[in-house]
Amino acid sequence: MNVIKRNGTEMSFNTEKIVAAIMKANNALPRQELTDSQIREAADYITFKCERLNRAVSVEEIQDMVERQLIAIGASETARAYIKYRYKRYLARKANTTDDRILSIIDTTNEEVKEENSNKNPVIASTQRDYMAGEVSKDLADRILLPEDVVKADKEGIIKFHDKDYFAQHITNCQLVNLKDMLQNGTVISDTLIESPHSFSTACTITTQIVAQVASSQFGGQSISLSHLAPFVDVSRKRIHAKVIKELEGMDVSKERIEEIVESRVRDEVTKGIQTIQYQIITLMTTNGQAPFVTVFMYLNEAENEQERADLALIIEETLKQRYIGVKNEKGVYITPAFPKLIYVTEEDNIHEDSPYWYLTELAIKCTAKRMVPDYISEKMMKKLKDENCFPAMGCRSFLAPWKDENGNYKFYGRFNQGVVTLNLVDVACSAIEPGGDINTFWQILDERLELCHKALRCRHERLLGTKSDIAPILWQHGALARLKPGETIDKLLYGGYSSISLGYAGLWECVYELTHKKLTEPEGEKLGLEIMQRLNDTCDKWKAAENIGYSLYGTPLETTTYTFAKALQKRFGIIKGVTDKAYITNSYHIHVTEEVDAFYKLAQEAKFQAKSLGGCISYVEVPNLQNNLAAVKSIVQFMYDNIMYAELNTKSDFCEKCGFDGEIECVEDENGKLIWKCPNCGCTDQDKLYIVRRTCGYLGVNKWNQGRTEEIKDRVLHL
Repeated sequence: MNVIKRNGTEMSFNTEKIVAAIMKANNALPRQELTDSQIREAADYITFKCERLNRAVSVEEIQDMVERQLIAIGASETARAYIKYRYKRYLARKANTTDDRILSIIDTTNEEVKEENSNKNPVIASTQRDYMAGEVSKDLADRILLPEDVVKADKEGIIKFHDKDYFAQHITNCQLVNLKDMLQNGTVISDTLIESPHSFSTACTITTQIVAQVASSQFGGQSISLSHLAPFVDVSRKRIHAKVIKELEGMDVSKERIEEIVESRVRDEVTKGIQTIQYQIITLMTTNGQAPFVTVFMYLNEAENEQERADLALIIEETLKQRYIGVKNEKGVYITPAFPKLIYVTEEDNIHEDSPYWYLTELAIKCTAKRMVPDYISEKMMKKLKDENCFPAMGCRSFLAPWKDENGNYKFYGRFNQGVVTLNLVDVACSAIEPGGDINTFWQILDERLELCHKALRCRHERLLGTKSDIAPILWQHGALARLKPGETIDKLLYGGYSSISLGYAGLWECVYELTHKKLTEPEGEKLGLEIMQRLNDTCDKWKAAENIGYSLYGTPLETTTYTFAKALQKRFGIIKGVTDKAYITNSYHIHVTEEVDAFYKLAQEAKFQAKSLGGCISYVEVPNLQNNLAAVKSIVQFMYDNIMYAELNTKSDFCEKCGFDGEIECVEDENGKLIWKCPNCGCTDQDKLYIVRRTCGYLGVNKWNQGRTEEIKDRVLHL
């Protein structure tokens, strides 16, 4: 016999639950009415009545039977206590804020949710469906899945348990897709066998299908490498060559002319293939109501031979050219797309003006000045920090640690992140100093908070333990991350450092200022900042050694969290000048956005902190429109190569649909003091007609930011 629960699911009938419920009501009385044997008899009788129905019974039916039976045996006080408890639970369910939040999502009245992700439109049905599911997941996490102290700390802004809206499911975070394996050895998509492609264009189409499938099977970002597509250029070349020879059969055509025709057609196919990737990724919508958060990696030294290297250069060239052009919006105007994010690796063969592939870097510089991508990884600097390896971020900034397989070979593609928990460093500092504490108090509280983060991270890890490969076949069975068997668990991939799990941190700038009244740009502030970073690293190393899990230190990309942390700090500590007086706190180790420093100093200074944030980091410099000053962009990019592992340039790429203005759109206050966007040309303040692109937290975002992030964007000063 089964019981129908309130959510519609069924479970086996259990008489002991009836016994426990009656006993709880009986024990709540000053003087108990029933003996244990009487309680047992009442429960057995109710069980008998349920069995006679010869069907599944609902929880409400059983509760009605309990009330009637208690009254029937003369236990009126026990019945009253039982009814009272039942009514309280009814009120609690009725007042469940999750219901209200879900209804507000449907009605698009929930401002917090509407501004949660600058690349998700909260009006469309698929996004609403994802948000609704997220509210249920968060509710389950808070009530059932997470310890009370973790939930409390998360609600108070002491820590951030990221992606709680996906925590109920057994899914992972960011990853490096093993596109090479999937394209060369085949894969399966929607139960359909996809064999190794016989042309570059087909490889591009399959790649977009893989990206979409992966995005719908995880949360967070994913990265693919163009080097994995490069071998298929020569596959197309051979096919095209054979076709041209057949077309020209019997004609007197020189070998050189044949090669010209072949290479021209190869270029046409590369152009069409890259166009497929760009437009498919932009127009695809995953099950969570947004384009895939995908990063495309461009690194010449991943090529395995000279032919492949030349073909990879051809692909990179076309990718940069197409991104420079942009994509047309519904008005037919070329705009800057948010995805895919591009990462370009600088190396000896492309960083100097006499380098053989300098023309690619020139294209990258031109594209950056107009479209804010690509971002730049320095092979030189990354190799110093990553055991002579260079590889992409997983998404926008999450980096793996070097790891070797059983043959002693380094492996990066096919690896992933288990999740992130972020520590609010500003709260640690304020908690230590405000009651009259000192730096020793700070270290003590920091260690306590780190253990709380550790507990939360263990929850993330343990939630994944026992997950079967069947939950996401594209990831675990068909090559994106692994080739596990059906029914096999992913457990072995959660240990040994194969995957990472991230301790995030936020607000190092404000933390140090609260403790010392010095900035990270001053010697005393820098010294303490680096000491704090080292403590975080040492703690991760301690956890890793004890548990064989890949803990790493991660500079959190605070999108909405910058605002929620700031609000929590003001609630707990009031307004502290230079610490809690903004509607945002500073990302990770970054120099404060209002600090007037030049681009080269900022990059050199932040490079010191990047070296201690190897589980995730990215730096940026804010620059004006440099399309007419590409020499300045060149200087910055070459400086990055010699000084910092991973960095980007932020410019502006806005558009007003009302008047066609193509320039920087202003951020102003409306009559209620709310920050809004306004066209400086026509004065338009219709937010739906203004297209504003800014780098929000690693990825580009469009104007759907919360007030804290909008204030932070408004406060940014130029570094050049």
